[in-house]
Amino acid sequence: MDADRLKNIPVFADLTPEGMQTIATFASEVSVPSGKELVREGDYSYDVLAIEEGTAEVTRGGEHVADLGPGDIVGEVGVLDKSTRNATVRATSPMLLVTLDRWDVKRLGKQSPEVLEHLTKLIDERRA
Repeated sequence: MDADRLKNIPVFADLTPEGMQTIATFASEVSVPSGKELVREGDYSYDVLAIEEGTAEVTRGGEHVADLGPGDIVGEVGVLDKSTRNATVRATSPMLLVTLDRWDVKRLGKQSPEVLEHLTKLIDERRA
């Protein structure tokens, strides 16, 4: 993956060029069609999904709670906390996602702990 693409995703945008390159080494790109369920409430969290293109809706307990778009991230809490998904997210348009699975995040922490620490801090700020 081209590290320059990560600049448009706020959680990655503050990383150094070297940090972005490290993330790009582990990241994958996935295209999904409209209507695809990206994550399901209650399932175990295995992936962090960053939206590069497209839109999605978030529901919790069957109730609509948010709409997501380019730059938003999904699944980070479950992967970092090793917990289950707290909401369901479904694509409302075709989407292009940047993904990191739990093992990629673990390898990232071993190879570049400062990058993982930076991401964790940003994600913690978002949760506050």
